[in-house]
Amino acid sequence: MVRGKVQMRRIENTTSRQVTFSKRRTGLLKKAYELSVLCDAEVAMIIFSQKGRLYEFSSNSEIRKTIDRYRRYTNDVDMYQAKMEQCILHLKQETMDMERKIELLEVSLRKLSGQCVESCSIDEIQQIGNQLERSLSSIRERKAQLFNDQIQQLQAKERFLKEENAKLLAKRYANPWQSTAHPRAAAIHSRSSRSTDVETGLFIGLPES
Repeated sequence: MVRGKVQMRRIENTTSRQVTFSKRRTGLLKKAYELSVLCDAEVAMIIFSQKGRLYEFSSNSEIRKTIDRYRRYTNDVDMYQAKMEQCILHLKQETMDMERKIELLEVSLRKLSGQCVESCSIDEIQQIGNQLERSLSSIRERKAQLFNDQIQQLQAKERFLKEENAKLLAKRYANPWQSTAHPRAAAIHSRSSRSTDVETGLFIGLPES
């Protein structure tokens, strides 16, 4: 006979409820014992019946040790959660501060670019003008510095090229024969070629007296 599916609801009959409790409690305690033995796990179980009777199981020598371990673990978890919540609140506060700073910077940038100045007072406009003058002064100083650096680099390059040119001239005047070596060799070669070009005549027969 196939066992039907049990509906998960309270058993109304008192006797049936007590029998089911006794059977399932025994099976649950057996499963807890098997889990502790097979998997080498620390298992503790506490069951109170409807009448308030206590049933317990512990793989440890005392169930109180397992309960103390559970309390320590939950305390550590609670402390960790509290730290995480505090860290999240701190990050949220930093995010809000950064958003306010970004908003102020955007407003200041719009004012510096000439926007939204209609609502500014004379003092604010004067402060904006002073800030722009300081910015322009810094930009001009940086521009002059870059120009000076570029001029110094060009001057150094010019000195280097002059030194290299002087070295080449010194080598040329120290060995003047190198510049005429090739033309002399060409002239000697042309004279030797002309001296070897002698006309010869071929005669066959008795020599004349």
